[in-house]
Amino acid sequence: MGHRQHPLGSGFPPSATAAEVLDGIDLSGRHAVVTGGHAGIGLEVTRALAEAGAQVLVGARDLERARMALADVPGVTVDRLDLIDPASIEGFAAQRLASGAPLHILVNNAGSSGGPERDSRGYERQFAVNHLGHFQLTRALLTALRAAGRARVVVVSSGAHRFGRIRWDDPHFTSGYDSLAAYAQSKTANVLFAVGLDARWSGDGIRGYAVHPGVVAGTKLNAAAGLDALRRMGLIDADGRPIIDPAGGKKTPAQGASTIVFAATSPLLNNLGGVYLTDNDVAPLTDGDVPLTAGRIPADAASHSIDPAQAERLWRLSEGML
Repeated sequence: MGHRQHPLGSGFPPSATAAEVLDGIDLSGRHAVVTGGHAGIGLEVTRALAEAGAQVLVGARDLERARMALADVPGVTVDRLDLIDPASIEGFAAQRLASGAPLHILVNNAGSSGGPERDSRGYERQFAVNHLGHFQLTRALLTALRAAGRARVVVVSSGAHRFGRIRWDDPHFTSGYDSLAAYAQSKTANVLFAVGLDARWSGDGIRGYAVHPGVVAGTKLNAAAGLDALRRMGLIDADGRPIIDPAGGKKTPAQGASTIVFAATSPLLNNLGGVYLTDNDVAPLTDGDVPLTAGRIPADAASHSIDPAQAERLWRLSEGML
């Protein structure tokens, strides 16, 4: 299979922060939406885009919490968005479209790990939030994305995509439920969504990117794994403090946000889309097992996650679920 997973040589090291990646980039007059843009990596993405001049709309389930977190960031507004509730997604999108403003950057950042197995529709919760909710939101905002002329959709995935494929016959784990396998499936879906989106909409000037931001031990998403699991993965020390090693994939929130804003803004990507990025560059393609003992959390692209045929199959499956 031919692919575009070839590093560009961006010049940014794994330790670069979102502010460093955006240094010299003027986003004045640009409009962005960031889901979950009030906490963890999402907060750093929102802050960096706003400080570069963008007008940012943050979608959040808890409006009061989001407003408090963003009180000191100018150029940011907040609206309610619950990605597991189709009506909430449609309401958020309708409100955004009513503004009449084009949408230049959409960062599908919010995510879920663990938790209840099912939503009210009987859908596996991580798949429903991490993929299906963002799939519905992105399609609902298509008019605004097209109006931008050149727009980018960034889907925050994870190196965990390497450890899970789509369970085409049972994506909701009606049998043999495994929370980690379900999470990995949702992250594979994130990458396939970006590939499928770029194939369908690049002709309209809309490009799709999937991003592994690195592993940030202090975020709510990764904290859900539990202290023992974080210690086993080498993400926290014996006292529970995060271990920072950007070259090994262990980052601060500001470093984790860097590849997301790189995907959203870098001129190096003007003529390239449908790729998976990590460490502020296009990730190489590496199939097979990569040992954790190499000192780096495996995060390169895997063939099953960038396969155009599987991306199209997932798109049709997702449409049917909606």
